[in-house]
Amino acid sequence: MSPMPTLFIPHGGGPCFFMEWNPPDTWDRHRAFLEALPASLPVKPKALLVISGHWEAQEFTVQSNPAPSLLFDYAGFPPSTYEIFWPAPGDPALANRVSRLLKDAGFDAGTDSKRGFDHGVFVPLKVAFPNAGIPTVQLSLRGDLDPEAHLKAGQALAPLRDEGVLIIGSGNTYHNMAVLMRSMHGGAGGAIAGLDFDRWLSEAVTHPDPAQRNAMLANWAQAPGAREANPREEHLIPLHVVAGAAGADRGVKTLEDHVMGAVESAFRFG
Repeated sequence: MSPMPTLFIPHGGGPCFFMEWNPPDTWDRHRAFLEALPASLPVKPKALLVISGHWEAQEFTVQSNPAPSLLFDYAGFPPSTYEIFWPAPGDPALANRVSRLLKDAGFDAGTDSKRGFDHGVFVPLKVAFPNAGIPTVQLSLRGDLDPEAHLKAGQALAPLRDEGVLIIGSGNTYHNMAVLMRSMHGGAGGAIAGLDFDRWLSEAVTHPDPAQRNAMLANWAQAPGAREANPREEHLIPLHVVAGAAGADRGVKTLEDHVMGAVESAFRFG
């Protein structure tokens, strides 16, 4: 079996794919990208390992719940968005494997048998895998959000790719909520926010030398427009895990969408 690729996907805003927007095509490109994801894979994954920007823990923590519920960790949206159903099974054996790989690499790592799927998992994956038939495990970010540590954690998890596990980072390349909220309420106009950082990030991810790519990502905060795009980096750091797991595989940009006045991109390795 060829190794599974690793993916960084933008998960949009809240339950964005399951509500009405004005204009109505606001999230169409994001949705089409996610819907096409399964057909882009070499084979059907045996399991999904998802790192979401919405779970941080003191140490890397793996969800070991065999039947995760959904965590509706958003507020102020239509009642129907709190009735979303995505009953993907967990995979305690995979959770233990993830924990062991991290520990063998020198990380403190724990498991959480009660954790459900946050919206960084179930919102995009309900679009990509609506039948919810693939076992899915979530891995937390480490609370310090250290980019080098997350690259190294990804490197530790790379063997999973040869075991049929699809490693997905779920976040956003642009996550300045103040700008996005102004746009949502009609206050944005003119230039698309985040283009300088997106150009730099695309150059970093697609760099032909994986060592140079990882060095650039480790120092992402020095890039043009970095802190304007990500005042706090929790939505970007899942990218570091999947880049670390990519090994020598070169990254490619698979989506660039201009939505809510900002740019959001997706990347694939392998």
